[in-house]
Amino acid sequence: MHPTADKILMRKIKKSQKKKLKIVKEKEEHKEDSVPEKLPEDETERLIQTHHILSKRPAEDDEPFPKKKKKKKKLEQLEEILDDGADNKVQNDIEQKVKKKKSKVPQQGTTAAVQSGQENGVKQGQDRGGESEETGYESEEGKGGVDNTLGFDTTVNKSFESLRGQVSEETMKAIEGMGFTEMTEIQAKAIPKLLEGRDLRGTAKTGAGKTLAFVIPAVELLHKLKFKPRNGTGVIVISPTRELSMQTFGVLREVMQEHTQTYGLIMGGADRRSEAAKLAKGVNALVATPGRLLDHLQNSPNFLFKNLVCLVIDEADRIFDVGFEEEMKQILRILPKRRQSMLFSATKDNKTNELARLALKTEPMEVDVDSDKISATVEGLEQAFLVCPADKRFLVLYTFIKKNRKKKVMVFFNSCMTVKFYHELLNYIDLPVMCIHGKQKQVKRTSTFYQFCNAESGILLCTDVAARGWDIPAVDWIVQYDPPDDPKEYIHRVGRTARAGGQGHALLFIREEEIGFVRYLKAHKVNVEAMDITWSKVANIQPQLEKLMTQNYFLHASAKEAFKGYVRAYNSHQQKDLFNINTLDLKKVAKCFGFQVPPFVDLGFTASKHHGRRGGGGGGGFGGKNKKQFAKTKIYRPANKK
Repeated sequence: MHPTADKILMRKIKKSQKKKLKIVKEKEEHKEDSVPEKLPEDETERLIQTHHILSKRPAEDDEPFPKKKKKKKKLEQLEEILDDGADNKVQNDIEQKVKKKKSKVPQQGTTAAVQSGQENGVKQGQDRGGESEETGYESEEGKGGVDNTLGFDTTVNKSFESLRGQVSEETMKAIEGMGFTEMTEIQAKAIPKLLEGRDLRGTAKTGAGKTLAFVIPAVELLHKLKFKPRNGTGVIVISPTRELSMQTFGVLREVMQEHTQTYGLIMGGADRRSEAAKLAKGVNALVATPGRLLDHLQNSPNFLFKNLVCLVIDEADRIFDVGFEEEMKQILRILPKRRQSMLFSATKDNKTNELARLALKTEPMEVDVDSDKISATVEGLEQAFLVCPADKRFLVLYTFIKKNRKKKVMVFFNSCMTVKFYHELLNYIDLPVMCIHGKQKQVKRTSTFYQFCNAESGILLCTDVAARGWDIPAVDWIVQYDPPDDPKEYIHRVGRTARAGGQGHALLFIREEEIGFVRYLKAHKVNVEAMDITWSKVANIQPQLEKLMTQNYFLHASAKEAFKGYVRAYNSHQQKDLFNINTLDLKKVAKCFGFQVPPFVDLGFTASKHHGRRGGGGGGGFGGKNKKQFAKTKIYRPANKK
């Protein structure tokens, strides 16, 4: 309708208001039953769906803004007047105007359809087909089923089949091929909101299925916008470590196997020229580590990223921990601002809040599936701690590994050099183990990672480089030989087992002076139980260990550096009131490395662990000595040993 004609029509209506209201009052006085004429239900539905955007608001009884009641009353009066004998054509026109205004405060049960558009005019959202959007306000009928903080129905359908019609058939085929039938809680709550194009911050325990929660909506966005290689990069997923990036890329590749869009991976340690060439051809979905991504954003002129529509930051609480704070700030300044953003983490802290403030819109959707739960770790995990004297720790570890050599076990240390030494020592005494630490080359770390993933059993010695995001199947035990810095790090370590509803065990080694750390864990919803040990069953190989250190030069050199790395890492512990270097008996600690007399350690050197270690692991280094002296620090059996 022409604007001028519209104004004229509205003026006529206003003039007739008094007359119509008078008629209504007369009818009420004579108590005549009058039923306002209404549009058929199918016609009403048609009119609702013609609107471009309809937003669900609280029901009339739940209206949180009482000051709008007068306006609403006027609208109801106007509707009643129009319904009472107005011309059909005028009634239809005005009915649409009324419904546009009333869509801000619809009745309960009103169908809401949320659509969002991109600059090119392609629709990003879709009609939810009668599915009511949660409002975040508690209604009279559903007080028990709605989380007021998050605005989610706790009885939501968790079947992947419920997504049919909301996601493409290509994605549904991929999910079926991956063998998934039920969504985890974070997936069930996050995926529908992300499919609507909303910014979201998700927090869930390690192993809760966060990767699939952001991969599916990101792939769907590329599919709906019909991205082609010539359009460049539309989705970027940032992961803090190379191993986690590879794992995320593996999930992305499986979900996109039926789609035509391109995907790729860029990370430190890989061939930069090859990556730049692939980016120039067009990578629609890109998984990247922060450092390498920033490098290409700044130095690869053929990298087309101006059409970015979705940014995902995975393991956000780890990004700043590994020293990528400045890189992330620069990346966020360079990338386009008009985009959908997602941020996922296992924990919340000030650094994560800062990153969320920089990356997300002013009021993103918050999904925290663990905020109201008693335990900060998953249900299938049995956790225990063992109080062990400093000089007996290796003997207990050796006995434990030997007993569980047919199982899948990960052992965490705080120092790269400690991992290196025990890996060499245990393999030398015919107890096969694998190792991953931050001082290894990327190719070696990658091959060991996949070797351990594919093994049915095995022992992996590692630093915290393996504590984040890795989805290693069927890990039976997580052993923390060295206590972590804080409960957050503990949660990530034990998160390598009991994943996706499975079962697992975790064991923490502590000294008697460190028992306060257990209370610290319990204060952060981490419940660990004391484990007793029968000392008579612990293998006493201390004499053989000390003798070996005097006979094997290479092991002796490696043990010396490992001892220094351990002491420096301990000295750089963040919880100094619980892990005080002055309470550490260095002579007893030295026995675990095969020394009767502890080597000298210059604590003037600060362990890299204290500085935000890239890829985990503690300090150690080579004490200022020439590294070439130890470049060939490998273990060789004596020539006369068969």
